[in-house]
Amino acid sequence: MYQIGDFVMYGNTGVCRVEGIGHPDAVSDNDTLYYKLSPVYDTEVIYTPVNTKAFMRPVMSKNDAEELIDRIPSIPENVCESRDMKMLSEKYRACLSTHRNDDLVRLIKSVYQKNKRSMQAGRHMGQTDQQYMKRAEKMLYGELSIALDMEYDQIQPYIMRRVRELEA
Repeated sequence: MYQIGDFVMYGNTGVCRVEGIGHPDAVSDNDTLYYKLSPVYDTEVIYTPVNTKAFMRPVMSKNDAEELIDRIPSIPENVCESRDMKMLSEKYRACLSTHRNDDLVRLIKSVYQKNKRSMQAGRHMGQTDQQYMKRAEKMLYGELSIALDMEYDQIQPYIMRRVRELEA
């Protein structure tokens, strides 16, 4: 069971802080304990049963975050060139639903490479690519910012700098 003040990854919401554990007034079931979660990078409040089937895990440690960043160059992208938006959305949604940081990195790298090729050909990033890349970045960068105790907007430059150092 998580404690008040813990940071957790919750579903596709991303990083949330456990604000409370108890019986919310709006819920008539007094037998079930609920977590009151506050997403760190959004404004809503989430109530979820302590024994929820929704995905929930602790935020990675600082050491795990550093190791993940060190592995980024070796995580292969898996670019999907399909023009079928339904198939593309399904592929990206499947990647997000694994809740694995390696898959988030793979998605971000894949869309980045795809966008780079599109720009070289004089085209813009597709809306579906942009939407899923932003969701993956929000989840990954949000977790890394908590794990590394850094501001959210410092994460991408930090990753880029570390990757350049590793490749040098």
